Amino acid sequence: MSDITYEIIKEYGILSEGKGGWRKEARLISWNGKSPKIDIRDWNPAYKKMGRGITLTKEEAAKLRDYLAAALEE
Repeated sequence: MSDITYEIIKEYGILSEGKGGWRKEARLISWNGKSPKIDIRDWNPAYKKMGRGITLTKEEAAKLRDYLAAALEE
């Protein structure tokens, strides 16, 4: 299995913090040298381990923003 590499391009913010200091964060990350995507996932306090997450293109994130805005208006 090959190693996964990533480069954090921009940090948008912390969405929540759980037990043990793990934080759910929104960031712009380039995975394996590819085009950066918006990434939402849990990170441990040392940023050495990560949980499963979701990556979105800017277009996907814009659609999700619209869907969430509509859901919050209900």
